Amino acid sequence: MTMNPSLRKFALTAHVTSSVSWLGAVAAFLALAIVGLTSHDTQMVRAAYVATELITWVVIVPLAFASLLTGLVMSLGTPWGLFRHYWVLVKFMLTVLATVLLLLHTQPIGLLAAVARETTLSSGDVGRLQIQLVGDAGAALLALLVNVTLSVYKPQGMTAYGRRKQNEQHQVLDTKTAGDNERAPVWMKVFAILIVSLMLAFVILHLAGSGLGALHHR
Repeated sequence: MTMNPSLRKFALTAHVTSSVSWLGAVAAFLALAIVGLTSHDTQMVRAAYVATELITWVVIVPLAFASLLTGLVMSLGTPWGLFRHYWVLVKFMLTVLATVLLLLHTQPIGLLAAVARETTLSSGDVGRLQIQLVGDAGAALLALLVNVTLSVYKPQGMTAYGRRKQNEQHQVLDTKTAGDNERAPVWMKVFAILIVSLMLAFVILHLAGSGLGALHHR
């Protein structure tokens, strides 16, 4: 189902607004996490971690779901589709992954905020958790920047499903052309390698020393 022009513009405005706002909110979260990790002012550190919990639940989580839902509407309601183009599919998968990881990391954010409200933070107690917060926020910011880049440049490359739908619509059965386009574009292969490498690094860092484990064993 394709949306009419007015509805499409409204959905596009909502999607761009929520996505860019999400990016800005994560950047603000990263700034607070860096202040909490590096500042020697106890009151500022405590305020920073209390603010991270507030900005997470009041701003980041709602914007993440808004970006995800409006992106889904834009994909299904326009000729781009959700599974026809690699860049749309990758962008959607990154958004889902970022949203899931955000929800999983609300627990350490809440733990740091609780510690900041009740006691004086000690680097020996929560040092790893503080570093984890900076790393996670940096990774989230990178993923959102990749999404923005994909939205602007819209790199070429259609999935097998997209090519099949295109052939059905135009009733074109050019075997040679279809065979030449079956391979994934180079940018997609490079991007896949980078994503897998980042995910492996993320898992290794968490297995090497979980901030939650360090906090619970103190």
